[in-house]
Amino acid sequence: MGRVAIVTGGTRGIGAAIAVALQSAGYRVASSYAGNEQAAEAFRVETGISVYRWDVSSFDACAEGVARVEADLGPIEVLINNAGVTKDTMFHKMTPEHWHAVIDTNLTGLFNMTRQVWEGMRTRGFGRIVNISSINGQKGQAGQANYAAAKAGEIGFTKSLALEGASKGITVNAVCPGYVATEMVSAIPQEVLDRKILPHIPVGRLGQPGEVARCVLFLASDDSGYITGSTLSANGGQYLV
Repeated sequence: MGRVAIVTGGTRGIGAAIAVALQSAGYRVASSYAGNEQAAEAFRVETGISVYRWDVSSFDACAEGVARVEADLGPIEVLINNAGVTKDTMFHKMTPEHWHAVIDTNLTGLFNMTRQVWEGMRTRGFGRIVNISSINGQKGQAGQANYAAAKAGEIGFTKSLALEGASKGITVNAVCPGYVATEMVSAIPQEVLDRKILPHIPVGRLGQPGEVARCVLFLASDDSGYITGSTLSANGGQYLV
């Protein structure tokens, strides 16, 4: 039987594409979601992938959710930390609520989820963790001090945990997408895309969720065992690291 994988934020956008790619490669996949029950149910019906609702910003909810997944599918061997939110505003207008909503989901959520599976991976001598960061965690972005801080933190988390997991057969890597054609990016006015975003992407287009998913699929595979602590940029050349 295939390895068991969890994708957080796995019923829409990049997360949904990752879940489908893993399923197609033979993994037994669980997708978690936080709030959009209608979208999650439509995703479940369309793909047959099991969906589970919990808030990754809650440690206890993650513990309960992971326990449910393991009871249904078996021990988790692959974790894709994809869940994220944005609360964009210029810093002089940013409130503690703007800050904590993003940090608690995008960064603390990594701890909350990874802590649930880490000891099992250590005991079994195998694990794959892929954290979905962002180009804006690498280069910063006006109006996203909260988001960029969280996504930069994900990269530091990735590197540190990779050092701890290497001797136990666990790899930990990050993928930093650029601008990808998702609901989040679709909310940007076309004029802004045409004038301020696309001209700065050398390949001249937005990325597709499936292109990010293929990066994750490799890092989640047995074949990627010699790659850990790495940050893979999938941004069309917009920012070169």
